[in-house]
Amino acid sequence: MPELPEVEVTRQGVEPWLLGQQVTALIVRNSSLRWPVPELAQQIVGQTIKAVRRRAKYLLIDTDAGTTIVHLGMSGSLRIVNARTEIAKHDHIDLVLASGRIMRFNDPRRFGAWLWCELPEQAHPLLAKLGPEPLSDAFDVDYLTHALKGKSKAIKLCLMDNAIVVGVGNIYANEALFATGINPQRPAGKVTKKQLTALVPAVKAILAQAITQGGTTLKDFTNAEGKPGYFAQKLHVYGRGGQPCDTCGCVLNEIRLGQRSTVFCPVCQPK
Repeated sequence: MPELPEVEVTRQGVEPWLLGQQVTALIVRNSSLRWPVPELAQQIVGQTIKAVRRRAKYLLIDTDAGTTIVHLGMSGSLRIVNARTEIAKHDHIDLVLASGRIMRFNDPRRFGAWLWCELPEQAHPLLAKLGPEPLSDAFDVDYLTHALKGKSKAIKLCLMDNAIVVGVGNIYANEALFATGINPQRPAGKVTKKQLTALVPAVKAILAQAITQGGTTLKDFTNAEGKPGYFAQKLHVYGRGGQPCDTCGCVLNEIRLGQRSTVFCPVCQPK
């Protein structure tokens, strides 16, 4: 599933093509996504795109009339193509621009979403209860200490809780906890202030590096140009269960935590 770095890479890829462009058509070939696609054409056609933003794993395409909310789901991707580009299987939605370019949404599993909201979008049910962005100043050690106080839930699950901090998905939670020597199963409320002081910058650094590397391509993800991300080459624990730890050589453990694959080093990340 595309996580925050992959969504940000997508945003950066489509933004130059969308900004300042008038939408001339919206073609919906299949409206049966995670939620039925509403009648977006009557809202967005004729509008000029003012901004392309990201909130958590949602892309926000702003016009004067309102905001289109796009979620890539588990297998969705956005590409900028021209009108002559052949339509492929699972190409469900085209956003047609006055430039002649098209932003095309492909989603084999159809867990993505295209929704509409009037401004301000912060009131939308999908966005209203989200925690701070991990790359923002609002996500600091004082905030995280307060947010985790007394929590018995595993620290990894708290890092993946969008009400606490948005967009730190499974891949990057595994990597940040390894980088700071924190066992992913440890109750969040028992992680020390010293450890949290290391964890916050680790999360920021790993996410920033993943964005620079174009995200992580494990199976489905490609950017707006159809290219994969290369952060997978930097992974120390995720997807490496049973292999030797890069630091100590001990065999990495792989368990299920919150129904998600969790990999850690029992020596470098002791209980």
